[in-house]
Amino acid sequence: MEHVESETNDYYLAVGGQRVRVRYREGVGIPLVLCNGIGASLEVLDPLVENLDPTRPVLRFDAPGTGESPTSPLPYGFPYLAWVLGRILDRLEIEVVDVLGLSWGGALAQQFAFQNPRRCRRLILVGTGTGAIMVPGNPKVLSKMVTPKRFSNPSYGATIAAQLYGGVVREKSEQIADLFIRQLHAGSFKGYMHQLMAGSVWTSLFALPIIRQKTLIIAGTDDPIVPMINARVMNALMPRATLHAHGGGHLDLLVDAATFGPVVDDFLGPTKPYRRKWSKTADVKFTPGG
Repeated sequence: MEHVESETNDYYLAVGGQRVRVRYREGVGIPLVLCNGIGASLEVLDPLVENLDPTRPVLRFDAPGTGESPTSPLPYGFPYLAWVLGRILDRLEIEVVDVLGLSWGGALAQQFAFQNPRRCRRLILVGTGTGAIMVPGNPKVLSKMVTPKRFSNPSYGATIAAQLYGGVVREKSEQIADLFIRQLHAGSFKGYMHQLMAGSVWTSLFALPIIRQKTLIIAGTDDPIVPMINARVMNALMPRATLHAHGGGHLDLLVDAATFGPVVDDFLGPTKPYRRKWSKTADVKFTPGG
């Protein structure tokens, strides 16, 4: 893939009672919003971004209590967080987006698509399920996710990576340590608990037939956290879904990004100019990097 330099800026936006760090790589056409897995900062998504079409605009962010976004004062649910994401897009004057959600972020992506049917063009769900009502993973594996220790201690994360994530990681567990070391801050324990709580009281099972966006579901047959059956259920319930099954695990999207970047690009289609319909907000000032 030919390398094209694209301007990337960090913004710290106060929206909906939160202060959220956002990283936006400018490009051509409809931006792709990336919703990260639980406890992870936006740097963990670097491998995927580096393997996407370099002309594609990409927006990612630290959820409250992860990376450089301060912890939310109160617990929150996915409907609220989807609303916050919408306000972030407003501030950046972005009208229509494609959304990719990985694991926990897949729940947020589903919620955003449900709440914003005209604003979300296409949806990509990776290693995710329907929330509280789904087929759970191995209890011994899930017990290792009760705390964010694997992020704060990358060496520990590498020792449990094969059992936790499966797939390519079984042979390349050291890459997980490298991935988590990218994080500037691992986030707070309280922020991690808020994310766990949000997932524990949410389900999309009954809303899936209403999500009309063209959807790509990427799921691995060797995913100990989210068994493949969940992807098949979602594929059956979503009217415009396509299932991309692979033999890997939970984090192959990142650890084997050279394979999955083109899969994402093919689904989204080529980049092309998009005519903005919203008027610019004259009183909004952005400060890159702070």
